[in-house]
Amino acid sequence: MERIDKVQNLIPEKPEFVHSNQEKGETIESLKIVNRPLIKKDAAALVTGKSVYTNDLAPSDCLIVKVIRSPHAHALIKDINTARAEAVPGVECVLTYKDCPNKRFTMAGQTYPEPSPYDRLILDQRVRFVGDAAAIVAGTSEEAVKKAMKLVKIQYEVLEPVLDFHTAKDNPILVHPEDNWRSLCPVGADNKRNLCAHGVSEDGDVEAVLAKCDHVIDRVYHTKANQQAMMETFRTYTYLDAYGRLNVVSSTQVPFHARRILAHALDIPKSKVRVIKPRIGGGFGAKQTVVSEVYPALVTWKTGKPAKIIYTREESLIASSPRHEMELHVRLGADKEGNIKAIDLYTLSNTGAFGEHGPTTVGLSGHKSIPLYGKAEAFRFTYDVVYTNVMSAGAYRGYGATQGQFAVESAVNELAGVLGMDPTVLREKNMVRQGDKMPAYYGEVTNSCTLDRCLARAKEMINWDEKYPYRDMGNGKVRSVGVAMSMQGSGISAVDTGAVEIKVNDDGFYSLIIGATDMGTGCDTILAQMAAECLECKPEEVVVFGVDTDISPYDCGSYASSTTYVTGQAVVKTCESLRKKICERGAEYLGCKPEDVDFDGEYVTELATGKQISRSQIGNNVMCFSNAPLSASEAFSSPVSPPPFMVGMAEVEIDKETGVLELIDYVAVVDCGTVINPNLARVQVEGGIAQGIGMALYEDVVYNEKGKNFSNSLMQYKIPTRLDVGTIRVEFESSYEPTGPFGAKSIGEIVINTPSPAISNAIQNATGVIIRELPMTAEKIYRGISGR
Repeated sequence: MERIDKVQNLIPEKPEFVHSNQEKGETIESLKIVNRPLIKKDAAALVTGKSVYTNDLAPSDCLIVKVIRSPHAHALIKDINTARAEAVPGVECVLTYKDCPNKRFTMAGQTYPEPSPYDRLILDQRVRFVGDAAAIVAGTSEEAVKKAMKLVKIQYEVLEPVLDFHTAKDNPILVHPEDNWRSLCPVGADNKRNLCAHGVSEDGDVEAVLAKCDHVIDRVYHTKANQQAMMETFRTYTYLDAYGRLNVVSSTQVPFHARRILAHALDIPKSKVRVIKPRIGGGFGAKQTVVSEVYPALVTWKTGKPAKIIYTREESLIASSPRHEMELHVRLGADKEGNIKAIDLYTLSNTGAFGEHGPTTVGLSGHKSIPLYGKAEAFRFTYDVVYTNVMSAGAYRGYGATQGQFAVESAVNELAGVLGMDPTVLREKNMVRQGDKMPAYYGEVTNSCTLDRCLARAKEMINWDEKYPYRDMGNGKVRSVGVAMSMQGSGISAVDTGAVEIKVNDDGFYSLIIGATDMGTGCDTILAQMAAECLECKPEEVVVFGVDTDISPYDCGSYASSTTYVTGQAVVKTCESLRKKICERGAEYLGCKPEDVDFDGEYVTELATGKQISRSQIGNNVMCFSNAPLSASEAFSSPVSPPPFMVGMAEVEIDKETGVLELIDYVAVVDCGTVINPNLARVQVEGGIAQGIGMALYEDVVYNEKGKNFSNSLMQYKIPTRLDVGTIRVEFESSYEPTGPFGAKSIGEIVINTPSPAISNAIQNATGVIIRELPMTAEKIYRGISGR
């Protein structure tokens, strides 16, 4: 807490890095490019099918790589006979655990030292879930590889698995008994207890405050694993260049982290690895884990030949990195007037066979849900993250906040029911507001918050006062509305770093070289917008160069809702440095001092004489007359992570005879600070809400009693179509974040968090049925109505 208090003093009262127009006191409306709905830079390429993805770049003659996967949830490989497989014409190699470095690593794309434990080998003698990698086959054709896979004979010693995450902690069966398991950070991990992480944070005396409360809600909520289900499955292409370096072309959100992970896993110097990110066909957090990269990388490193792996949809569903399953025990205390006095949350998280993102996702379940209720006198947040013998979990949009907010928001809605109070009124009494200090959010202060306005606007949009609590529609159908609030973060405070380089070219156009990863979110566009605003040029005069770890400045990658806030501020800083350099170079050409000139985006002008030199001429001089390059590069890391806020409201119609629910309307009002690009922000919100609706109503990862994943295709794992999500309406209630670029905060993750609790509340208000486990299916609603 002392460190947090110190960093609060670093937050400027006004933004330290702002556009010059803002320094003159002009409003956001005066901005010419930021806060405008510009079309995405790659829009035409996308709609005409010209975008280039990983598989488009792989040569037709590269080796095809496939993974032989374990049929057992827990087993030791006693013997692998590869002779017959290796004899198949076209097969280049069959690799087993004997061919891999015995050096454990994590696939989690996180800043070093990673909080996730080092618990993996590329191939291991112990397999830990149905679908775990047992061997790698590479060959010149898919037919040859598939034939060889059938001829690899593996003898397993089948072991008893740990499948119930309730019994995993201190279970005598260990998922990771190995001695070279390591945890680099003090996250409470202990592999000899099946613990990936454990922690407690608190403020005030929770038990004493709860004892004085008039009402205490004591409930348990359960969220299942969810798949990101992005259109482009995991895929990677690798080759050795002329200098013997491993080049990795991959659909990844974290190129720089991938470089470090691959070097560590292969036990080679980082200087031997280069990662290139082409266009990504969606990620949603799945590609923050290095799921596919290690397999072709090992093949190429062993054989010297180019190789690629393309995950099938089945592989992406049974051997990937879905959302963590969590069980959340909430105790919520309030007085008779509905003032929430204490919140106690215990989260049990199932990380599966490996610990990727286990210690970090769980933190958000409490630290991004409890602070929404800033008037509470005390809180306690305790968690355990356990290993089990199911598919390893990972990062997914919302990153633990989604699970935590389903539980806490549902508990608040249950409290409203006990009090006989409108749940929106209960929130109005208790919500965090601008200027509040949030003990449960690392002691940060809300410098920007319009949550109260978001709630009022959402109520107006959905006509809450007329529709609450419910309306009988006749014919056994009833309609009602439900509400939920959300907060997230903007990057990881004091950890995330973004950097860019901008250089002036001939004719004066700019190259913006970034390390951030555009995975469809439009970050290439919004960063170019910010640069164009700062440099007072047209957006098309800013050419964006994507990620190549040999060329791009270091950036953590696209996760933790960091790009707009963190990398965006790096753009603003870089533009300030570049403007200064342009003035210096222009003054040199004009024969005067830098302090005697001004740059208006097009011309450097000597103020005393009116003499000018254009940006175009400066660029040509720089490029064509052997002058020093004209460029700037800056990085940004923030000591705080200002949260965006959101209110979501759902209107549903339920057939009480069958339990079938139809989502009629969903309204969302978001405070993401200054909206950089309203069009892109709106589709971010709409897409996230659709995913949240899928989590709430349809999506479910189901295992049998032996640990086999039955949700192995999109026929079994149901994601919503456009017809399933009803009408989605989005508005913004902008605040101004003083530490963000142009007052902006993040928007990427918060948008997925409200559908589950809002829809649950609508069901509660319509029928009296309270569902505490996702997904909320018609069967569960019917059983609740009928009392079965």
